[in-house]
Amino acid sequence: MLVIRSLANSRVQLDHLSDSDDTKNLIKALEDPSSVKDVGHAGTAMRFLTALFSIRPGEVVLTGSARMKERPIGPLVEALRELGGEIEYLEREGCPPLRICGKPITGGSIHVEGGISSQFISALMMIGPLLKEGLSISLSGSVVSGSYIGMTVALMNQCGVAATFDGRQIVIPRQSYRVERFAVESDWSGASYWYQVAALLPGSKILLPNLTGNSLQGDAVVAGLFEELGVVSTFSREGVTLNSGSNPKPAHMEYDFTGCPDLVQTMAVTLCAMDVPFRFTGTRTLRIKETDRIAALEKELGKAGFQLESEPGGAWIAWEGIRCKCESDPVIQTYHDHRMAMAFAPLAIPMGHITIEDPLVVTKSYPGFWKELGRAGFRTNPVR
Repeated sequence: MLVIRSLANSRVQLDHLSDSDDTKNLIKALEDPSSVKDVGHAGTAMRFLTALFSIRPGEVVLTGSARMKERPIGPLVEALRELGGEIEYLEREGCPPLRICGKPITGGSIHVEGGISSQFISALMMIGPLLKEGLSISLSGSVVSGSYIGMTVALMNQCGVAATFDGRQIVIPRQSYRVERFAVESDWSGASYWYQVAALLPGSKILLPNLTGNSLQGDAVVAGLFEELGVVSTFSREGVTLNSGSNPKPAHMEYDFTGCPDLVQTMAVTLCAMDVPFRFTGTRTLRIKETDRIAALEKELGKAGFQLESEPGGAWIAWEGIRCKCESDPVIQTYHDHRMAMAFAPLAIPMGHITIEDPLVVTKSYPGFWKELGRAGFRTNPVR
């Protein structure tokens, strides 16, 4: 919504914006007159701003953290170049930092591999209405980001743009955005850690405000996933209330996370803690997130006594009930990944306590996480 508002040259109020580092970095990059924009660890901001600055007159250098400079952005850059954009790699080919010379772009029709990050596709979509010939994107191969593309289409429609997506073809005619005051929904990814707490503490009752049953977010499927683990979701005007009981747990769980990869860490840790073997597919993009999330899960859950397996390319990750030696006082590394910290924190329930390295990494997406755990009765103490 921040990007769409900027593309509309609007200052309309957006209510309930996140106070996360990613949001702050995006706002700063949009508002700071400096020609050098540093987005830190914010991968979404890097991708969305690459497209936005491609059509905004002027030269910009877009950079980020050391890890950001390792994360691939080549498919987006090549697509923008094909549409008429002028972008140069300043260091490693295919990765940030980028020098972007913004100018009017013709647009037209392009073919994009459907297996790339949804953020690349959404970045292209959002500038589509402002291109001279609009934008038509044909997706080839296996489309792994359908739910996120659908969310982008829905938000663009709400802002006056007649974008369509039929599963293979995205069509966006040239037109203008009309942005009105908008209330941003709470984050279902962040909600997943409270579902985790509820599942590991039968008898819990937790209210999560500003979440709806008809959410545009792909991660809203977490409600159904945890229903299999005894957590019932009840929606009201206030949000969603979680109630957990002692329902029988499944003997084994399989799920394709293509549409919701940010839930993998939550589910993997939860199922291991509940002694439920699992096999997850649709996990290939986890290799190129804030860290290699598959390798990180294998190593850190190994410290807690769970021996995971995975396909080298990231196609699947599984735990078949195999145990290994559990460290007496495991220290969980986060690898600069906010989701590692939050997904592993509830392990304190079955283990008695857990030590999380670099806990402030949660500020990337959920700055109030530790404070709210404290409100729920958890004791959190800094390690000196």
